[in-house]
Amino acid sequence: MIKVSIAILSYNRKADLNETLTEIYKSQLNNVELEVIVADNASSDNTVDMIKNNFPNVIIIETEKNEGVKAYNSAFKKASGKYILILDDDSFPELNSIQRMVEEFEKDDKIGILALDVRNYYNYKDVSKSIEKNSLKDKKTAKYLMGFNGAGAGFRKALFNKIGGYPEEFFLYWNEMDLAIRVLEAGYNIVEFPDIISFHKFAPTNRTSTRGPFYYTRNLYWIIWKFFPFNQMIIKTTQLIFNSIYHSFEQNSLIYIKATLSAFININKIKRQKVKPSILNKLRISTKLAFIIFK
Repeated sequence: MIKVSIAILSYNRKADLNETLTEIYKSQLNNVELEVIVADNASSDNTVDMIKNNFPNVIIIETEKNEGVKAYNSAFKKASGKYILILDDDSFPELNSIQRMVEEFEKDDKIGILALDVRNYYNYKDVSKSIEKNSLKDKKTAKYLMGFNGAGAGFRKALFNKIGGYPEEFFLYWNEMDLAIRVLEAGYNIVEFPDIISFHKFAPTNRTSTRGPFYYTRNLYWIIWKFFPFNQMIIKTTQLIFNSIYHSFEQNSLIYIKATLSAFININKIKRQKVKPSILNKLRISTKLAFIIFK
């Protein structure tokens, strides 16, 4: 019997989390045991009471305040499974995906993170019909990636013990990329299989319009300063400063300038880490993306 720990971060999405937990327990498993851990970031909508009443077997970690991705690390530490499945409170795996994830992990000990193919929840019926017709089940060729989506990803617990989890100083955004770079630097692969799927409720508009552009921009500075060699760091930092100023005027908002100032003021929170040039050369990190997606 192989244990999989499912780590979910929740914050004021009681109804979504209820659906997520319901779907998780529908999973079709063979010789796989589930341990479900919810790290609740001080929700004010009675999320914890809902879990206790509806899912008494779920392990709950309650924070005193919203800690961002730091709460994920608390769940990772608590996990006793060989593998950890990372989910959002509004995402859940397809019925066979946990079983398939375990099968692929067991075949290849160089898989550090298995990225689920994250699909739009609102296309759930279409994807489910496609799976039932076996249009995906025969496509089991691994696709090697440089990153992953935190709405569905498998992670070796032993690797977490070795390199740690999400960067707690980030709070929100770019935490997946930070972890991905460290996984690759440790000599492991990030892979995706088209038949290992999770469904995520993609928001039509950004749910955190104020915090989103701030953390996305600030943490991009930190990603650049943390991993890139000095010459690339200077170039990308210059580009990011220019874009922050330009788009602050364009969008009549000071949020990007505030993010830039915060990055510099709190630069002591990050530590430089050496990364192989072959890894960095494959990364596609745009210094313009934040100013487009939050526009």
